[in-house]
Amino acid sequence: MNTVQQSNEVYSENGIVYPSNIMLDLSKLKKVYPTPKGDYVVLEDLNLQILKEEFVTIIGHSGCGKTTMLSMIAGLNPISGGNISVLGNPVKGPGPDRGVIFQSPSLMPWMTALQNVLLGVNQVFPQATKGQRQDIAKYYLHKVGLENAFHKKASELSQGMQQRVGIARAFAIKPKVLLLDEPFGMLDSLTRGELQDILIEIWNKEKITAVMITHDVDEAIFLADRVIMMTSGPKAKIGDILSIDFERPRTRKSVLESDDYYTYRKHLIDFLEH
Repeated sequence: MNTVQQSNEVYSENGIVYPSNIMLDLSKLKKVYPTPKGDYVVLEDLNLQILKEEFVTIIGHSGCGKTTMLSMIAGLNPISGGNISVLGNPVKGPGPDRGVIFQSPSLMPWMTALQNVLLGVNQVFPQATKGQRQDIAKYYLHKVGLENAFHKKASELSQGMQQRVGIARAFAIKPKVLLLDEPFGMLDSLTRGELQDILIEIWNKEKITAVMITHDVDEAIFLADRVIMMTSGPKAKIGDILSIDFERPRTRKSVLESDDYYTYRKHLIDFLEH
């Protein structure tokens, strides 16, 4: 098993020994969809280890299986072969250890921003008092800049504000792994930049392992510790991995002013063009 070893600690799960710093382990992952013309293999022999507190972005051409892989990690799509585990525990369905932010936030339109965030908080923290659960939801809505919109219905919010609620909702359940499926893909560039900054500010504080799909090379570099490049499908797998060595916390200005930024950018574009 190829791993990035940062610690000598190990733990054992089902006879397999893992370095203790691995949060998410994808091993020999396979996804097959049956079709009238035979099986269509989306992913095959995909192996990836993601560390605790690591922020990873995933890029690749449309149709290479990025979203399929993310939905399998989330437990929303059955695994055809191989294994996915979080801290050594096999993924067998959705769970509060994984929070998901989709491209469309899928809010309950008749509920307020606060009520939408509380949906998850109430499920994950049933032992907390009503006041404590409200405090958690309000804290994360404040963090995403919606302190004046607690009681606005989701249907009254702009697309950017709805996605802020989606970010607050995902962080509020305190997941071990945060999964992001092109969360800013439908937003204008100004709103996109604002929400990237908000996301990374909260992530810097919470240090939750994050896995994010993006089509935006600049976004991939700015946010990530590593950029994972997937080969084109069918039978997609990991094609290349690029470590991003900018210090954290990082600013957009410092990233753009670095010579390394252009080297990273060229590497990713060259991969995508081949």
